[in-house]
Amino acid sequence: MKNVTRLLFSPLASLVVASAVWALPPTHSASPKNGSAEQTAPQTQSASGKIASVDKNSFTLTLATSTSNSAQQFQQSAPKTMNFTVDKNTAIDGKLQVGANADVTYREDGGKNVAISVRVTP
Repeated sequence: MKNVTRLLFSPLASLVVASAVWALPPTHSASPKNGSAEQTAPQTQSASGKIASVDKNSFTLTLATSTSNSAQQFQQSAPKTMNFTVDKNTAIDGKLQVGANADVTYREDGGKNVAISVRVTP
């Protein structure tokens, strides 16, 4: 009789334990809120300013300065510039030429700023 009880109790106990394990919440989440998907996708950024130089596969932009603080107006600092790489996927609206204003959407790739789109205004 003990063997029959043991044969019935073992599968029943295993079923209860398996049900309890399946009822537990998962230890990891596949939602993009935890940052796993955001870390793999490059972040796009934007910059605006005047084109300082143009090369075959790149250009330099002198960034537009904001004068929100009156104390900044009296400080003489060198204008900030950024270099952008242009590749076959870069969408350019207008002609890249020195002195023109440009709005650039870019991503960072291996320490380089790769232009995704450029909108040039004279």
